[in-house]
Amino acid sequence: MAVSSLETGAPVEPKRSRFRLSEKWLAPLLLAPSLIALFVFVYGFIGFTFWVSLSNWRSATRDLSLRDPIWTVYERLFQMPRFQADLRNIVVYTILFLLVTVVIGLGLAIVLDQQFAGKPFFRFVFLFPYALSFIVTGVAWRWIFNPEIGLNLLFEQLGLNRVLGWFGMGPFKPGWLTNPTVVGDMRTWFPGMDGLFAQMGIPLAMIPVTIAAVWQLSGFAMAMYLAGLGTIPMEVREAAQLDGASTMQMYRQVILPLLKPVTVSVLIILTHVSLKIFDLIYAMSGSGPGFATDVPGIFVFEQTFRATRYDLGAAASIVMLVLVAFVIVPYLARSVKEL
Repeated sequence: MAVSSLETGAPVEPKRSRFRLSEKWLAPLLLAPSLIALFVFVYGFIGFTFWVSLSNWRSATRDLSLRDPIWTVYERLFQMPRFQADLRNIVVYTILFLLVTVVIGLGLAIVLDQQFAGKPFFRFVFLFPYALSFIVTGVAWRWIFNPEIGLNLLFEQLGLNRVLGWFGMGPFKPGWLTNPTVVGDMRTWFPGMDGLFAQMGIPLAMIPVTIAAVWQLSGFAMAMYLAGLGTIPMEVREAAQLDGASTMQMYRQVILPLLKPVTVSVLIILTHVSLKIFDLIYAMSGSGPGFATDVPGIFVFEQTFRATRYDLGAAASIVMLVLVAFVIVPYLARSVKEL
């Protein structure tokens, strides 16, 4: 008569099923479709775009033969005054946009971190613009900065221009998006200067665009900082208060250093958004007067779909990719290293 292992006290070994033996292949099989799509539709298309930038595809007729020399299109791209202005504009826009958005977002988060009536309402109001598309924001702010029906008309209707006249000042009628002036343009001091350095300066037409972008995305920065403030233990605040720190000292010396990871994340995300901006500026002013509001995104669109210069459009796309990679890749590498 057979004796079971339970009666003898011997340990029972679990039966190995064929399903358990194949579990190590389950994760790769589930991830395979996504990985294949990623390599084809992301990295594959990046490689194809880079090939087009080196090719002779300069008209509606496709020609994927390589140039000789192959880097000619990039040399021509960086010698174009328009693209030089685009690089200047995107740098100016990114710097102004980051500085103002982070400061306003942090300030709003600190205000909403206090306990007062109506806090949920104001949080919704400040975050609402982020729910809009850039096209809607661009059209609305284009009306606001319109010289005929925007803020200029408001100053005229309220009689503020008359008040300015009493003090010997001219009427308030700025060109806003139609002003081609570049403050600090090196060519005004050195007329014979040419090249990328000659394009340095701050286009005044980029300031209204920056204001519109700040209005839309400062709520996102506020939400990020509010999430970071929510992770700081109350004991830390109480300890700072027991040490005699005022509210300003507590935020400056205790809370803000703890929000450094949030600040880095906000800067990375907003820099990525600003470097590839297209729809907001295209809806507000397009290339602007004298390419004062032109950016690489608009350059790519017009060269590819209007001028059918696919090589130039692809080359500018690769330049935009490199600019974004300079920001994203170090951040991702650092994040992976900290895991």
